[in-house]
Amino acid sequence: MLQSGPVVSRVGLETHGLKNLGAVHWNLDAAGLYEHAIRRNEGKIAKGGAFVALTGEHTGRSPLDRFIVEEESTKADIDWGDVNRPVSPEVFERLYQKVRAYFQGTELFVQDCFAGSDPRFRLPVRVINENAWHNLFARNMFIQPQKEELRDFAPEFTILHAPGLQADPQDDGTRSEVFVMVSFEQNGHHRRHLVCRRNEEIDLLGS
Repeated sequence: MLQSGPVVSRVGLETHGLKNLGAVHWNLDAAGLYEHAIRRNEGKIAKGGAFVALTGEHTGRSPLDRFIVEEESTKADIDWGDVNRPVSPEVFERLYQKVRAYFQGTELFVQDCFAGSDPRFRLPVRVINENAWHNLFARNMFIQPQKEELRDFAPEFTILHAPGLQADPQDDGTRSEVFVMVSFEQNGHHRRHLVCRRNEEIDLLGS
């Protein structure tokens, strides 16, 4: 596995059970991600220099395909209903393994960043994308650590974004081929968020 970028964290992708990957690009800046997005034909450059991408079938959020894992540690704190829809831990883990398998041999882009500006409360977040332009979106959305903070960056929340992966509702227990799921249970000291079969910007629950 070829890994490159300004800083590659010592807390690697094997922490998330990811292996046999293609090239992995760590913490690229906006210019670098822009260049990779063009190289990979993920979109086009508009007049004035903006990057334009076609999102395909799913052009907005899919609220009926968003789920929160019903876990003992958090289920009493969640207002369940049409917005916060439950899914079992078994379904989530099965799909997590499906994402892991899908990522094998795939070129990936990783951003280590913070949600929240106050060091006392900020959350270390790792975003793993198969598309460079989605990784650029994540870089713009979150706060960038200082370079010295990246070497030992240990995420407490990990987002795996695989828009090319399609679920099978009958086998996977989803409503459709789309699924957006979050697990607040600590697993190896980090929480997990899966976004699949959605080619627009990363859909975060609660956004």
